[in-house]
Amino acid sequence: MGAIPNRSDPVPGLAGDTASLQVLRSRAASDPKGAVREAAKQFETLFMNELVKSMRATTLKGEDEGAGMALSTDMLDQQFASKLSGLPGGLSEAIMKQLERQMGLAPGPIPYAGSANNTAAPLAGTPLATRLPQKGAAGFVQQHTAAAQAAEASTGIPANFMISQAALETGWGRHEIRHPDGTTSFNLFGIKAGKNWKGPVAEVMTTEYIDGQPRKVVQKFRAYGSYAESFADYAKLMKDSPRYQGVVASASSKTGNAAVGFAQGLQKAGYATAPDYAEKLTRVINTTLRLQRSLA
Repeated sequence: MGAIPNRSDPVPGLAGDTASLQVLRSRAASDPKGAVREAAKQFETLFMNELVKSMRATTLKGEDEGAGMALSTDMLDQQFASKLSGLPGGLSEAIMKQLERQMGLAPGPIPYAGSANNTAAPLAGTPLATRLPQKGAAGFVQQHTAAAQAAEASTGIPANFMISQAALETGWGRHEIRHPDGTTSFNLFGIKAGKNWKGPVAEVMTTEYIDGQPRKVVQKFRAYGSYAESFADYAKLMKDSPRYQGVVASASSKTGNAAVGFAQGLQKAGYATAPDYAEKLTRVINTTLRLQRSLA
């Protein structure tokens, strides 16, 4: 009789076996989806085998349990692990879907690979005298002008005001709200997902000011299918919420202080908890206006 395997040995035919790995590599070339499915099942079988072994270890062993009984028990545990793996809705299915997304094999639309600021060198050819918070500011403005103009048509809020607020909320598109898998939520305005929101959400850690003190808290934010949807939803919020009627009125006025009124109105209405939100937004609006003049 050969050596009796102990319970820490890898389950035969699973990913711990070099020969099995080579078979998976060969299969991946001709049948990538089949290879992903098999790999996911093997990972789940390994997990289930460890789970069964852990459960077995909690039971008391009889004094007369010899090598033959240990081998039989081991083989039985492996059978249990195999039978429990690959079931619909199980762990292997979740692993398979994740691997397919990462490999680009999943059906449906290709995940968005861009960002809120796609321009690599947007300031090429612009006056060096323009002082900007970062090099990509011009690219951000250019990328979102059309969506902002559509939102202006429905609210009366100047497009450059809304672009500036999106720039403040996202660091000119460099710090977007993202899902756990790294994909963007397309949320440019930091709009939270309240109890009336029925769409998808992105749950992230953020800073809120409570009694004037910054606190790290987990918040749910609205998620969209595009940046244009983000502008449209922001416009709807500003237009339909009684809370922001004064903000829309001050932003729509043709006075020279419209930008200041817009920024201060947002802070008074409680749009953000940061105590210097209005001051920061006013500075970003002025930067955007200077930038637009220089680009023109």
